[in-house]
Amino acid sequence: MWTETDNSLRRTLTFSNFSEAFAFMTRVALEAEKRDHHPSWTNTYNTVEIRLSTHSAGNVVTAKDRDLAAAIDKLIPPGVKG
Repeated sequence: MWTETDNSLRRTLTFSNFSEAFAFMTRVALEAEKRDHHPSWTNTYNTVEIRLSTHSAGNVVTAKDRDLAAAIDKLIPPGVKG
């Protein structure tokens, strides 16, 4: 579930292993590139932390962030925690 804190949408996802986490990040990267709206994120082994905000709007949450969050939700495989 996404939370809105510190002027950003945030979500942490836990996968079974690094390969699944990285594959998910690749799918998100392709979607983000299509939208020309890119996440701030980190990956440590099986965990992906995502932060969305619109830099051109002063680093606040905008419709672009909410739209990308919804698209990311559709890419999350069943069984992933978070």
